Amino acid sequence: MEKLSKRLWASFLLLGLMGQFAWTIENMYFNVFLYNTISTDPSYIAAMVAASAVVATLTTLFMGSVSDRVGKRKLFICGGYILWGLSTMAFGLISVQSAAAWFPALNAVSTAAMMVVAMDCIMTFFGSTANDAAFNAYVTDVTNDKIRGKVESVLAVLPLISMLIIFGGFDAMTKQGLWSRFFGIFGCLVTLTGIASIFLIKDSRIEAKKEPFLKNLLAGFRPGIIQDNQSLYLTLAAFCLFSCAVQIFFPYLIIYMQNYLMIDNYAIVLGVVLILASVISVIGGRFIDRVGKLNFVLPAAAVMFIGLFGMFFVRGAVFVIVAGTVMMGGYMLVTASLSASIRDFTPTDRVGEFQGIRMIFAVMLPMIIGPSIGAAVIKNSGSTYTELGVVKSVPTPAIFLASAAALLLIVIPIFILKRRAKNENSLGR
Repeated sequence: MEKLSKRLWASFLLLGLMGQFAWTIENMYFNVFLYNTISTDPSYIAAMVAASAVVATLTTLFMGSVSDRVGKRKLFICGGYILWGLSTMAFGLISVQSAAAWFPALNAVSTAAMMVVAMDCIMTFFGSTANDAAFNAYVTDVTNDKIRGKVESVLAVLPLISMLIIFGGFDAMTKQGLWSRFFGIFGCLVTLTGIASIFLIKDSRIEAKKEPFLKNLLAGFRPGIIQDNQSLYLTLAAFCLFSCAVQIFFPYLIIYMQNYLMIDNYAIVLGVVLILASVISVIGGRFIDRVGKLNFVLPAAAVMFIGLFGMFFVRGAVFVIVAGTVMMGGYMLVTASLSASIRDFTPTDRVGEFQGIRMIFAVMLPMIIGPSIGAAVIKNSGSTYTELGVVKSVPTPAIFLASAAALLLIVIPIFILKRRAKNENSLGR
């Protein structure tokens, strides 16, 4: 299979983009919502990101195995997207005032913050069922190693397009405090996508698993499975280290631009960065399959490293655009090459259950470790300001330097993988 049908491409683009709308709001705007309307304590943001990551991983592990056992993906995609959108809309109901009214005996600020964390976990359950478990498995089911680099380079652009649309067209709502309308619009779009996907996608033809459910659920943790799939686990380790580096700065990016750089038109700056980085990703993605996915990783990581290092020094909007484009372009290329490699190494008879294993390395561990490092860097920087008698912490450029340092660790698993591949080729000859 060298080409995909127009219907498949349409399903990838629609489900991928609408899912990224929801994830963009969760990964970037829930943090801003919490910071701007409830509490500026970065510990709440770190706790929310970590809790969401754990829920996402456990959900994907469980529901991916369920979809393998049922032998269907469509049910989980369609139903999950519908409920995902509805739970996103529910964030518009949370405020310090509503927390005080609903729980008068408790501290209103901390209660409201924990309500955001709890709702984020509920939203993540539906999102991970639909997107991380079912949709990701579906993409693996209907593609092969000859076209996955191209597919992943396109899918990797969708988060940037999502951020571009949201920053460019809807960020003003958040600045005006119209959070209910903001969450309502995108929640409605995700729900409508779930309804439309009922008619758009055809279920992938997979054989329902016959083995006991618990055995199927825990297969990815068995030593024998790990031994037989060493390249997969090494690639997942590389993705984990890469994602940890990203999560050191990413949850605090908008807050940094708003409150440290004082860039009022940060939406325009981010929009330009995302457009240019998307172009880099699409062009670079055409070479991933030709050069070799693993061969592509370290050069792409080097590009990201240069961008992160540049972000530590730049201050003005123009220089942020230059450094940010390099950083995000490298980020998308690393994401595409590693994601395609993970799909190649995933056993074809265990695609659903391995989505949960992927989430442990790509989401749960990075989103626990990364934001915590970022929060520690922010708190130890001593950068604060006082508003209405409240001292507020502000992210500093040190988060990019910490991210760059963490990114260097990706060299270790990639070096081992390339050496394994070289030895296997030698034995093959």
